[in-house]
Amino acid sequence: MSGRVFVVGSLNVDLVTQVERHPKPGETVLGDGLRRLAGGKGANQAVAAAAAGAEVAMFGAVGDDDGGRAYLKRLRDKGIEVVGVHTVAGQPTGHALIVVDDEAENSIVVIPGANAHAELDPRLEELGAHDVLLVQLEVPLEVVTRAARTAYDRGARAIVNMAPYAALPPDVVALADPVVVNEHEAMLLADSGAVPRSLLVTFGSKGATWDGLTLPAVVVPADEVVDTTGAGDAFCGVLAAALARDDDREVALRKALAAGAAAVRHSGAQPDPELT
Repeated sequence: MSGRVFVVGSLNVDLVTQVERHPKPGETVLGDGLRRLAGGKGANQAVAAAAAGAEVAMFGAVGDDDGGRAYLKRLRDKGIEVVGVHTVAGQPTGHALIVVDDEAENSIVVIPGANAHAELDPRLEELGAHDVLLVQLEVPLEVVTRAARTAYDRGARAIVNMAPYAALPPDVVALADPVVVNEHEAMLLADSGAVPRSLLVTFGSKGATWDGLTLPAVVVPADEVVDTTGAGDAFCGVLAAALARDDDREVALRKALAAGAAAVRHSGAQPDPELT
């Protein structure tokens, strides 16, 4: 039986420009163009899960502004339930300033806006044993913590993507199945002393390992890499969709790696990400 994917996380408007190379400290470089795109780790992952065929509900917050209204319409058009996305008066929708260089590497500054005021929605009590909760750390950690504990108490599977890295209570790390981190985040997690029940570490172009299961990345030729923004989010969203479908670990991990590889072939954190 297939379950649903409940995503608790951020929704951002990404402002993206292209540079030949990233500036050094104190240096100014010229950007080529400015695009207004859909982003935010939570919404990126929700869109990826929906594209993989999952029934998805999004939980988070936007501002009472054009960006927030455009984003909610975008998610509805993709079949994602948004009743758990609250509009926060007096706060702008979150934004991210993204600079992408000619090598397709990016640097990102996130301005939380309404994301910092996200609250736990009572609809999370609808989580069931076949459902998957997917969380990241661009919303208040208290919300992440309570959501993960709620999922566990309801018998649902909780996937915790510890990005951007922040310390979580040891019991939340221990209940996640899996905790998803990259190499850098894995080192910080190890230093914290928290012991995950299940640990999935991604290594970019070198693949991923999940509790002893190691798979190579899907090779993307260098000339086909457009933008690495959102590759990790595509990975997490498709992983959640596969696990909600009750795929085994190897199948789920292969699908997630394929999604991450596909994501670097398009510009922006989501396919066709222009916000109008």
